[in-house]
Amino acid sequence: MFTEKDKASILQKGIHVSQIESQIQQFKSGFPFILLKDAAKLNEGIEYFTTTGANKLFTDYDELVENLLLVKFVPASGAATRMFKDLFFFKDNFQICPKDDASLKFGYYFFKDISQFAFYKDLKKNLKSNGKDLHELIENKEYGVVLDAFLSEKGLNYANLPKALLKFHRSSPKYSRTAFEEHLVEGALYAKMSNGKVRLHFTVSLEHKKAFEKLMKEVVPQYEREFETVYEISFSYQKPETDTLAVDLENNPFRDTDGNLTFRPAGHGALLSNLNDIDADIIYIKNIDNVVPDRLKDATVLHKKIIATYLLNLQTKTHHFLTVLKENKCSEKILKDALLFAKDELNIFIPKTFDELPQIEQKGYLYKMMNRPMRVCGMVKNEGEPGGGPFWVENTIDGSISLQIVESSQIDLQNEKQNRIMQQSTHFNPVDLVCAVKDFEGKKFNLMDFVDPDTGFISIKSKDGKELKALELPGLWNGAMANWITIFVEVPLITFNPVKTINDLLRSEHM
Repeated sequence: MFTEKDKASILQKGIHVSQIESQIQQFKSGFPFILLKDAAKLNEGIEYFTTTGANKLFTDYDELVENLLLVKFVPASGAATRMFKDLFFFKDNFQICPKDDASLKFGYYFFKDISQFAFYKDLKKNLKSNGKDLHELIENKEYGVVLDAFLSEKGLNYANLPKALLKFHRSSPKYSRTAFEEHLVEGALYAKMSNGKVRLHFTVSLEHKKAFEKLMKEVVPQYEREFETVYEISFSYQKPETDTLAVDLENNPFRDTDGNLTFRPAGHGALLSNLNDIDADIIYIKNIDNVVPDRLKDATVLHKKIIATYLLNLQTKTHHFLTVLKENKCSEKILKDALLFAKDELNIFIPKTFDELPQIEQKGYLYKMMNRPMRVCGMVKNEGEPGGGPFWVENTIDGSISLQIVESSQIDLQNEKQNRIMQQSTHFNPVDLVCAVKDFEGKKFNLMDFVDPDTGFISIKSKDGKELKALELPGLWNGAMANWITIFVEVPLITFNPVKTINDLLRSEHM
């Protein structure tokens, strides 16, 4: 199947030929659907804190993290191209469609409130440098000229930049902030360590590395002064060895016009390897586009601290029980306490046959199930946003039940019962995670050991005018963390403000 040239290109990426053969087999066999047992709901898989409880957690935060190594991990490599899909459509069609055509509404809204965007002054300046006036162009309906200056390489190049480098908010009448800068501010507000440092890690694409470094050099000193901190900012890139082979619709290796094998990035699940390289006691994970101006940051900071404290409290209890279990000093009462804690507070599945096991096997089971990475995931009430949600999932092999974040593409929607369970979901995953990735002896877990490989995804793409099948690895907060200890906590909707299209920046939450 593979020529010597093929094998050389595979090895050059750091991939073994056997891995590629396994990927081809995966294309042939496909991925099984997730088996939903029930939707996670308040007090049935999703924790809810009273005002008193939340305030206590918030108050305890600073003391608990005082001597811990913290890092804020932000996936930021994706291009912002999809944000501008409707503007490209408008550019191609505004001259040939009636003005009241509903499909053009997005574009006219963009131009109506263009002065409200954080990038407005940059766009105006760019046009002026070419002898053009922004408002005259709009008045004369020369929308194409404006959009070229906004989207293309000749101008601001927004269509080709990652979201992190786009100006999202005005921080004052004179200054605007990129999404990257908003994460710097957030980091200073909840991830500052006792030594005054704030550590942030961004996963970026190699082609934009210089642009990130340039922006960093320009803005970091001012934020260090403002927040009396020192930033330690690091970058990583999606590793070539995480790429997957593309195949044609008959599951044969897809080749480009020169006959070379085609590899593709394997989705955000490939970033698990990057996450695994991070040295920290606590890792905060949040998407690059879920940021707000300063006037709304209090809720984000409050609830990030609350769920982090909740995680640390659970971790302390877990480590206590693990220490006792390992030292074999576990009395019958402590074993019973560990069992109830694992079941009721860590959502660990206890098989019906547990009571029949010899005590040494009971200890071994609890030790194994409690000695895993732990994550607390904020969940918001579902307001119709697309994406994953919290569910109780049944393992079809051993019958165990666990809490998982599940995407709709993983569910057999043709199955009436599975569809009904999905429709009963009350909450949505905003990607708001706090993770503990070290064991009770202070050693880093190898996160690659806790992946469910059966939760990948196959999608249809195209290249050179031909359709191909692409293989995505288990999602970073889905199958890549399937075997972690998972806790869901309700957080308010105000903490979820993603920017999926450019006009989202005109919503009141971003003004």
